[in-house]
Amino acid sequence: MRSEPPSLADGRRSYLATIAALGFGGVATVLAALPYKVFDLDRYAIPKELTLHLTATLAAVGALIALGRAAGRGRGPVIPLTRVDTLLTGFLLFSAASAFFAQNGWLAVRGLAISVSGIVLYWVAHSLARAGWGRSVLALMAAAIAVAAATALFQAYGVETELFSLNRSPGGTLGNRNFVAHLAAIGIPVLILIVLRARHAAGALLGAIAIAIITAALVLSRSRAAWVATAFALVCVLPAAWRGWESLRTHAATAPRRLSGEPTPSVSLRGTVTLIAIAAGIFAAITIPNTLNWRSTSPYLDSVINVTNYREGSGHGRLVQYANTARLAITHPVLGVGPGNWAVVYPRIAPKSDPSLDTDDGMTANPWPSSDWAAFLSERGVPAAICLALALLGLLVAAARAAAHATSDGRADRLILALALAATVLAIIAVGAFDAVLLLPTPSLIAWSILGALAGSLEPPPVARGEIRLPGTVLRIAIIVVVATGAITIVRSASQVIAMALYVAATRTGVNDHTLELATRMDPGSYRIQLRLAESYAHGRSCARARPHVAAARALFPNAPAPRHVLAECNGASGTR
Repeated sequence: MRSEPPSLADGRRSYLATIAALGFGGVATVLAALPYKVFDLDRYAIPKELTLHLTATLAAVGALIALGRAAGRGRGPVIPLTRVDTLLTGFLLFSAASAFFAQNGWLAVRGLAISVSGIVLYWVAHSLARAGWGRSVLALMAAAIAVAAATALFQAYGVETELFSLNRSPGGTLGNRNFVAHLAAIGIPVLILIVLRARHAAGALLGAIAIAIITAALVLSRSRAAWVATAFALVCVLPAAWRGWESLRTHAATAPRRLSGEPTPSVSLRGTVTLIAIAAGIFAAITIPNTLNWRSTSPYLDSVINVTNYREGSGHGRLVQYANTARLAITHPVLGVGPGNWAVVYPRIAPKSDPSLDTDDGMTANPWPSSDWAAFLSERGVPAAICLALALLGLLVAAARAAAHATSDGRADRLILALALAATVLAIIAVGAFDAVLLLPTPSLIAWSILGALAGSLEPPPVARGEIRLPGTVLRIAIIVVVATGAITIVRSASQVIAMALYVAATRTGVNDHTLELATRMDPGSYRIQLRLAESYAHGRSCARARPHVAAARALFPNAPAPRHVLAECNGASGTR
């Protein structure tokens, strides 16, 4: 048996290391959470951002090394560029310009970093798929989604831990039932793909079990946005699937279908197994008693009935929020108000009756708008939103072309792959229309990795508009840049985690101003910590110390009333020292 050349063997090991980093990161970003309940959503978001940036850095370095070693000594790797790559680059450049002019620079860099890491993982997964590792990437991302769904089921059926949030149950280690449902909607097409294309019965069985788990979590979430997105994605691809399958049946009469040199498994049987798994998940979710305290006696039926209810409740609140957010987009059309800065500016233009505002502090109840698209338009401007929309449209076009080629060539496996890409893109677009998805670290890691793996696995691949050759020196510089940029984002997120721990330690048995001062130095962009320290100094009549932190809090959220109240307390106090 002839051994591999050293460069190919080294490249293979680098690819395996990259896949390991990607798989570990996918599960880690699902499970990463902190027990600091005072920080609400941030106790989930910040540690997940840390794992996202760490995963993107390690995977990008591994992919660059693998490309260099696979190309061989003295030859730099050639990286093809598609229209989708160009559009995603444009999206990131416009987002970076928007972040530069944002009012709250800390939030802007944080939001930009999530987008950069997510799209870097798209390119990493794309390169892995082109090298023949697409199945591995998809399986790992599906496993991460199944883990997220499992944690939600654990909470729904009585498991208690400080890492779960009671307010948005069953959210598991994602802290919000809607976030779990988003992942389920995005992951179902991939799980169906895995079952239909599994090379062995064991793989198909594991995929079917995962489908049942994810379906049960999706039902228990009562997330109408995710329900609509799932139905929308599957219904849209069904006509193409039916036409393609009929053509393949005709083609099979004259030419056998083949899958990578092996006979194609019985897709009809696998399809039946998939339907049984979906039905089992729905049945189990509805019939097995859980610990969720729904107010209604028929909660799931009520959610189905109210899917299109926009006159009251969250549906009406979304319409009000979208209308007010549109005003931000109109007044800041080119670069928006800055990534992550929607919550900073929105209270200035929204009336007090807006349901998106918290009646206690006058700030937004959530740090993001209830829509990716509303956020991208208002925060990053129309050009950035158009670039992202066209990139996703480009993936749909690539899927349609691949499906046409697969039908004409009699390749059932490639047809299923193309349909999975189309369904995943449609699910992301649909669920992002009603909730924050690509703004968050976990779905960013998983969704972009899935898209990259599916797009890179298409045959024929999308037509490249050009290519980039990376000579040895340029490749080494690229690795250094990736490491340096990744280190900045990793250190920043780690500092936020440390600041949260210091805050909790300082307030556990009474306020320790020295520890809070240290926390503000670790995370100067934390409004909560700056305000808490200012209040502590003001109550102790140390207003000279309070004022810098009041100023810092006001700079972060100029429309928040709490810093003004602290300043008024100082100005009205006598005997200030």
